[in-house]
Amino acid sequence: MPDVRLVQRTDFPYRTEVSVDWLLLDDGTLDDTDALATAVIVALGTDRLADVQDELPDPDSTDRRGWWGDLDAAEIWGGWPIGSRLWLLKRAKITGAPAQVGSTLVRVEHYIREAIAPYLNLRVASSANIQVARVDTQRIDALVTIYRGPLTAVELRYQILWEGIIE
Repeated sequence: MPDVRLVQRTDFPYRTEVSVDWLLLDDGTLDDTDALATAVIVALGTDRLADVQDELPDPDSTDRRGWWGDLDAAEIWGGWPIGSRLWLLKRAKITGAPAQVGSTLVRVEHYIREAIAPYLNLRVASSANIQVARVDTQRIDALVTIYRGPLTAVELRYQILWEGIIE
């Protein structure tokens, strides 16, 4: 059975999150087309397990998040870790290259590349283009375009917001 098609809502009802919903066809059934777009939305919208050396957003927490299904996924079904580590930036300042932790833009791009790498490695997609830009003092936008050879590209836009943090 194919995956149910997820679509991003463009109204962004929650200032710090991307909202997705199931797409219904005119006859009321669920759309099950465009599986790559759905897979990428899940990869970027799911919290991946933080590495042991990652600094967690809440210094009082030891919750590295992640999905329980990732446990031994490679051994059991040849899987890979699902999700991205973008959640680690939830309380981070937007910094430039000279900062001790490095550029936030570079970290955002790295986390996105890490999340979509399995689709490129397994040749589900032929290439990807990621553009990350700081739009203002509290917002970074990311445009992710996934190419599938001669097929139409999958293009997803994300706004990563920081509330009340000014560099």
